[in-house]
Amino acid sequence: MAYLDNIAVFVRVVELGNLSAAGRDMRLSPAVASNRIKELEKHLGVRLFNRTTRQLMPTEHGTVFYTGAKQVLDAITEAEAAVAALSGQPRGTIRVMAPLGLGRRLIASGIPDFHDKYPDIEVRLRLSDHNVDIMKEGIDVAFRLGIIEDSSLRMRGVMECERVLVAAPKYLETRGEPLEPQELVGKKHDCLMLRYAGTREFVWTLQTPSGVQKFEVHGPYDTDDGDVLTGWALSGRGIINKPRFEVEPFIRDQRLKVILAKTPPTPVQLAAVYPHKKLQDPKVRLLLDFMAERCQRLIKDILAGK
Repeated sequence: MAYLDNIAVFVRVVELGNLSAAGRDMRLSPAVASNRIKELEKHLGVRLFNRTTRQLMPTEHGTVFYTGAKQVLDAITEAEAAVAALSGQPRGTIRVMAPLGLGRRLIASGIPDFHDKYPDIEVRLRLSDHNVDIMKEGIDVAFRLGIIEDSSLRMRGVMECERVLVAAPKYLETRGEPLEPQELVGKKHDCLMLRYAGTREFVWTLQTPSGVQKFEVHGPYDTDDGDVLTGWALSGRGIINKPRFEVEPFIRDQRLKVILAKTPPTPVQLAAVYPHKKLQDPKVRLLLDFMAERCQRLIKDILAGK
């Protein structure tokens, strides 16, 4: 098992490009992770990484070994999943990812409940509003809001979520309330946007009497954290485009006001995405079923004011 453990650490270091990150992911100290790599290099008689101050890059030997090592670990995972399916006792680790707001509101609180129900399954939750390469970083399930464009992934729709444009009364008193979508274009209004590498949020897609239309909006600043956007809107800094369940409490207590209600943004799909082989793993299916039901129930409760 020690040799397999060393291989597992090596694969995570290649995937994450960083020894400390791989150690954290596997709940190992940097010293232990480093020793595992050294043991593997000693066993193979070659250097597996070129070390720089910030990143470990696999050598030619390391690249070749990674391909075979990954196949071995994947085969073991599939074999364990098959046994778990036969025994009816799923066990092991699931790596889950979700956007910050969605993860905090819907996913994180459900992890302990899921573990109580399935104590032999460990869940490692990562929250980020950044686009993450699921395959590269070894994520088993990612919950997302929006279109899934990666053809190598499978998607399970959870529910369609209404989106709204909202702003604080303070902002609307100062800048005026837009009555037509065209007023969002240009610099008449400050539209606060979620923006990171590859994002398209600077274009807002609205449902108009003439059909769905796209509007290029402008804002003086942006962020890669959805909750920061909400905070800026609450302080009267601009207009945000958000899933309604994320801002419904602020709408209800009148800290935010829905604008352009007759031409709302197009809904967004809440979905779970995963590598296609993962659905063969019973613990992944259990998590998907559990979280899909939970998300549907919690969103309905939020919108109902419960």
